[in-house]
Amino acid sequence: MGVTNRYRIGVHFCSDAANGRVDGVRGFEQDAPEHVRESEPIREPIGVRLRRLRLDRGLSQRELASQGVSYAYISRIEAGTRRPSVKALRMLARKLGVSPEYLETGSELRDVDERELKLADAELRLRIGGEPDPARAQFAALLDEALDAGDIPSSVRAQIGLGLSAAKLGDYVTASHVLQEAVDLGTLSPLDRPDVFATLGHSYAAAGAHERAIELLQSCLDHIDEHDSENVSAYIRFAGYLSSELSDRGELGRAEAVLTNALARAEGAADAYTRIRLYWSIARLAEYEGRATRALEYVRKAIALLEATEDTMHLARAHLLCAWIMGIDDRAAEAEPHLERAEALLGPNPDQTDLAMLRVEQARIAFKRERGDDAVRYGREALELLGVDHVAEQGSAWWAVGEGLVLQDDVAGATDAFARAVSRLDEAKRWREAAQCCRRWAKVLRDAGRDADALDALERATDYAVRSQPTAHTPLEH
Repeated sequence: MGVTNRYRIGVHFCSDAANGRVDGVRGFEQDAPEHVRESEPIREPIGVRLRRLRLDRGLSQRELASQGVSYAYISRIEAGTRRPSVKALRMLARKLGVSPEYLETGSELRDVDERELKLADAELRLRIGGEPDPARAQFAALLDEALDAGDIPSSVRAQIGLGLSAAKLGDYVTASHVLQEAVDLGTLSPLDRPDVFATLGHSYAAAGAHERAIELLQSCLDHIDEHDSENVSAYIRFAGYLSSELSDRGELGRAEAVLTNALARAEGAADAYTRIRLYWSIARLAEYEGRATRALEYVRKAIALLEATEDTMHLARAHLLCAWIMGIDDRAAEAEPHLERAEALLGPNPDQTDLAMLRVEQARIAFKRERGDDAVRYGREALELLGVDHVAEQGSAWWAVGEGLVLQDDVAGATDAFARAVSRLDEAKRWREAAQCCRRWAKVLRDAGRDADALDALERATDYAVRSQPTAHTPLEH
């Protein structure tokens, strides 16, 4: 849905009671198609409105008249043979106790002002109310309205709203298409609308267009460097997004270079959220590189800063990240309190993706605690919540399901689940986790007497382990 290839049908004309035209700022000629005329609301002509307001206040035309606005002039306006000047509108409106906009159009606000209020309401509904479906419908209607009125600024806002609501609903293909169209207009920048560019990058990645996501996020860093190089907060925000995407694609060396640059800029940065974003990114990258101690050090720093805020959502996500690091490092007992804290912070109506991540980690804890039924239940719930998105997390969920099925003595089902897990972890380039999963899969196969298959799984584990080794680089220092 773009702002091009749209056609408007409408004309601007003055009131003419004699030939039957409808009075108003915008309308349709009398010979417009019947279905069009029937669909347009009937507006009160300005002359009729003036007469109604005058009589409501018990004024005669002479009493309403003033210098420059004679009673004869008022009479012609009410008869529909004269349209008042701007000056006359203001003088008449002041004596009638209404706004000039209301006297001219029948509305207290101009169309553009009304549209702005509706856009603000839809944006508030989306950001605070958590209602993407109604907001999406509202944005779609406002986009059509703004385009028909030639109101380009409002149409851009509506298009952005459509894209953001599509992303919240998990429709990442639509979100990336709509938001890219808005960005292509050239009126937006990552400095003034970071949410748009961040959501666009996430939508590209979630839709499988990882190179587009990386290219976009790199362009955001370049833009910040060029236009506001002293804006450390903005730079670190997009450096975090870019390093995360690069890490997910297995480009750990490049991800570390991005964060090293960001860390150098962050020296002395007082903004808590700037540091939280940076610590978060370093923690994720360190875990990908197999440095669990360093990862936990930085995620704990992020949690400490978040505890001082009222940002329960990001605090819950930090606890989930901590549990994930501990779970991968085979520290289930330490991970469990973080999951309990995350679940409490997420509340009764959590974001679907956050809930899926929680269930993945709960499934992991369950199989390590030898609770096979819980592992299968949590893992399958996570898969249902994830749908076709978040391939790496799908891999973790299938791994947990496989472990649970082993505990249920369903070797055939477990083998299928492990195969699915490895396939998705491979696709997500999570080499270290793929290696761990293959080793577990090999043990299950060996215990089932399938030695040749077990050997194949072990060879794959070795290959993934080699790939998971970080390339030579200068370690990040804080």
